[in-house]
Amino acid sequence: MRTTPLVDWGRNPFEPAGCAPPTLIAADRAAGLRGPLRQLCPGRPGVYGMLDQNGQLIYVGKAKDLRKRLLGYFRKGRDRRTRRIIRQARAIAFEPCSSEFAALHRELDLIRRWRPRWNVQGQPLRRLFAFVCLGRAPAPYLFLSRKPAARSLGCFGPVPLGRRVRDAVRRVNDLFRLRDCPQTLEMIFAEQKQLFHLELSAGCPRHDLGTCLGPCFAACTRDDYSTKVRSAQGFLTGTDRSALAAIEQAMRRAAVAQEYELAASYRDRLASLGWLVEKLDHVRDLRARESYIYPAPDGRGRATWYLIHGGRTAAAIAAPRDAGSALAAADLITATYRQPLSDHILELYEHWDGMCLVRSWFRRHPDERKKVLTSDEALRQCEQW
Repeated sequence: MRTTPLVDWGRNPFEPAGCAPPTLIAADRAAGLRGPLRQLCPGRPGVYGMLDQNGQLIYVGKAKDLRKRLLGYFRKGRDRRTRRIIRQARAIAFEPCSSEFAALHRELDLIRRWRPRWNVQGQPLRRLFAFVCLGRAPAPYLFLSRKPAARSLGCFGPVPLGRRVRDAVRRVNDLFRLRDCPQTLEMIFAEQKQLFHLELSAGCPRHDLGTCLGPCFAACTRDDYSTKVRSAQGFLTGTDRSALAAIEQAMRRAAVAQEYELAASYRDRLASLGWLVEKLDHVRDLRARESYIYPAPDGRGRATWYLIHGGRTAAAIAAPRDAGSALAAADLITATYRQPLSDHILELYEHWDGMCLVRSWFRRHPDERKKVLTSDEALRQCEQW
């Protein structure tokens, strides 16, 4: 067994006061790591990393109590995934943090930087969410993409990827009668002139079912289709949700007429579309409303100010303790909140994990939300020094 400082995990941007370098405990076998951990690992919040026999970082985690969490890897009753990780480990590195909130951010920072193969959350290429995209000329429609689609009329989200969002996207296409056929299928609008008169037919039964305008066989004009595309765009951006009210009215009429199967169909449609609307609105509200300063205590009588702007932690600085630190904090606050929020979808994609981290923290710790300061309140505190 040997313990040495781990040379380079990179600077911790969420510990403005600085922190000790990570400590590395290595052994020839995974079982040999338990004793040194019991002796050396502190019972403090922090992050840890598992390294394999080649020195590759295979897993990064965070803990409210590092010692308890790491010793838990060697107890009986572990799940299969945990057993596989610890079997491959030949070294464990740990880095104490000032608070659990700081440890959460450090964990995400290390995952994004090192991309350990056993981590799923936090890795952009392995995220379990997608964007709802409106695009693909000449007849745009809604589709899902793990990344923001190029040359689209709009990308919305991100939203959790799974059966529910796939069903919702299908229902939006049906609602606004947009196609969902393969891009290889030729689109022929009604105003397009043909050299020879050909008998065209629909590529699928959706036109006959009333859920598609039929741009594949000249059943609609380009302008008619574009009108529906704009309506779908207004629905997704939240500027026009009249379609939901129309579905609800139709459901009530069917129920009054005792057409219960039809009413149930409308109910399912409303539930699916309502779920998608709720998710998209939540993303917009998160960016528009979540801007404040969170003073997180470190358990030693000090605090770090986390500058949360647009739902994510944009910067961190030690809480003012004298005139110099107050001036530095005021300058950083002014610079951070002076910047307007970007509406660029790529920036939203880049920072979504951080936004989810902040949202999850305050959901699990609602009392902590009472401690937050507006940027003006924080600046007034700085002026008192």
